[in-house]
Amino acid sequence: MKQTYLSFNSRLNSQGFTLVEILVTVIVLSIGLLGLAGLQLNGLRSNHSAYLRSQATLLTLDIADRMRANRTSAVSGNYDIDIGDVPAAATCTGTGANCAPSTLAGADLSQWKNHLSDSLPQGDGAIARVALGAKTLVTITVQWDDSKGQNAPVQLVTETLI
Repeated sequence: MKQTYLSFNSRLNSQGFTLVEILVTVIVLSIGLLGLAGLQLNGLRSNHSAYLRSQATLLTLDIADRMRANRTSAVSGNYDIDIGDVPAAATCTGTGANCAPSTLAGADLSQWKNHLSDSLPQGDGAIARVALGAKTLVTITVQWDDSKGQNAPVQLVTETLI
């Protein structure tokens, strides 16, 4: 039986990782994890932006349905409002509440503007109408700040016939 002896130098060369190799591995892993964290942050930001856009869409559909339910008042312009305008406080709730169409329009606008400011950062809205014969084209604009103050406000503009 023949025995083989390794010299002291050859055993040192084959003993495992050196500190430099471990340091390079840690640096490469750190860069990869930082990239992953950046992707996660970007995904969260995009998800929040999509959530705000969904809220704006739902609030647009809400006021459009309210206007269709009170069509005579909507056609006569009681729902027209600009961004920054505050509607007069009106309520049509309670036992036996029987509001006139114009009072109901004021209550709808007041609730809608409150929902906009509660649901969207710096949320506001506007409604404009154009008569098209027997139908009326209504343009509903919802505006909010989606940039944490870095960019101009985002606007969602919806047109519908009532």
